[in-house]
Amino acid sequence: MACQAFCGGLRDRALLLLCFGGALRRSELVAPDVADIEFTDDGLRVTISRSKTDQESQGATIAIIRGGACCPVKAVKAWLDATGISEGPIFRPVRKGDKVRQSRLTAKSVCDLAKSYAGKLGLNTADYGARSLRAGFLTSAARRGASVFKMRDVSRHKSMEVLQGYVRDADMFRDHAGAGLL
Repeated sequence: MACQAFCGGLRDRALLLLCFGGALRRSELVAPDVADIEFTDDGLRVTISRSKTDQESQGATIAIIRGGACCPVKAVKAWLDATGISEGPIFRPVRKGDKVRQSRLTAKSVCDLAKSYAGKLGLNTADYGARSLRAGFLTSAARRGASVFKMRDVSRHKSMEVLQGYVRDADMFRDHAGAGLL
């Protein structure tokens, strides 16, 4: 399958924005097929059939909201439209000549892509990976004052203690006991 535009960039943009916007684990990002997503006026519904904390495969559907310049919904739509993907895996390898493969992108590829883009930004790639996008969403949401319950709806954390770790990091300097003492 050939692409009408620069496929790798479109795929990477969609992949990174969806991973961040859904606080997804890398395995959850590469698992959905086109049949597992639904575009709506409000955003994108993504059905996650199985995850690290859902070993019984009960599944969950999460909402991905629309954004501004960094809209994961528009990015996923642009990727699918440019490639003509209408069934099977959403995220696929892109080979030389912008040839889109039929196979599913691997979870390791997601980590490699996150590291690659961190490097392009001048960041230490050893400090970044796919988990950075999940952590980034939760940290950013906490900084904006989002409810931990709403954050949990998106991230699907089973343990509030683990989720609270992200919130504590985000609130480290807010309302600090030493404010005004130094």
